[in-house]
Amino acid sequence: MATLKDIAEKVGVSISTVSRVLNNDDSKIVNALTKEKILATAQELGYRNNRWTRRSGRDHDKKTSVSKRAGCIISLPQENYSYPYFSLVLKGIENGLAERGYGLAFIHTLDELRDPSVKQQIIEESQIDGAIIIEGIDPHIYEQLKKNIPTIVGIDVNDPTIPTVSYDRIGASQAAVRHLIAQGHRKIGFIGGLGLSGDITREKRFRGYRYALLEAGIELEDNWVLNAGWQIETSFELMNRLVQEKRNDLPSAFFVASDVMAISAMRAAAEMGMRIPEDIAFFGVDNIEVSQYTSPPLSTIHVPKYEIGQMAAYLLADYLESKLTFPIKALLPYELKLRASSLTKPAR
Repeated sequence: MATLKDIAEKVGVSISTVSRVLNNDDSKIVNALTKEKILATAQELGYRNNRWTRRSGRDHDKKTSVSKRAGCIISLPQENYSYPYFSLVLKGIENGLAERGYGLAFIHTLDELRDPSVKQQIIEESQIDGAIIIEGIDPHIYEQLKKNIPTIVGIDVNDPTIPTVSYDRIGASQAAVRHLIAQGHRKIGFIGGLGLSGDITREKRFRGYRYALLEAGIELEDNWVLNAGWQIETSFELMNRLVQEKRNDLPSAFFVASDVMAISAMRAAAEMGMRIPEDIAFFGVDNIEVSQYTSPPLSTIHVPKYEIGQMAAYLLADYLESKLTFPIKALLPYELKLRASSLTKPAR
């Protein structure tokens, strides 16, 4: 079954743009040519969305009303949400909702949510039964959503009053750093970004990193904590600068809070003549598909991305159908994928 992601990739636009076109959402302007390409591609791929089918007129003489519709809000900037991690989560959500008979009314990003017209459309005009929110958003906007959307399920959302799906980010990160320590590393850096709090020390993957160091009696070196803001380019630039300026005082390993940032940091280190893992080892998070094909292959934490999205969709359906009435917290398992980027003992 074709998904929004399939259409987006073929047309070369974002998933939220496809969602807006197929759901006749005019909160953001999409040019006529792009609309035409999206509609044609959806038909070519056999995309099935009852609301769009009714609007496009293919089944004009049939009753195609949709009684069950859900929305999705991904609380990341527009340029980040199409990263491989989130693409698979979104695919799991879309397929999971379809399996339970729900249509996906919209996908909006954090940047779009800051537009008053988009927020109004979500709160007052979307007429959805429920929504899935991926990661934390501004508290004021979040409270508005909770007041106006009947049922909300969170993915990595810190709210005990709603059902949530996640994996143990702290425990997984701690396990990854324990592996680096077991390989003989005592000088271990961190690359990541800020969470909703704006404080990197409160971000869960950083906390797991710190706990592993404390457990091993290793002092945390602030100069080796790099805030890349979750940006691939920034991770590359920070690693490049660190190697240039501190070549004689570098960590022998880095734990990196996402594979995409780890891959760019590895590239920067390699371009500066560093051998991986002999001079500097790397361990990432997410196990995106390309991580096994880097040179050397990247050690990483496997996160069940598709299953997280699918479970969130199932939970939303269960709550809407009154099969569940209390806010459960579902933690899905993670797995360490140990590869060549972290498996050699440090040279120094």
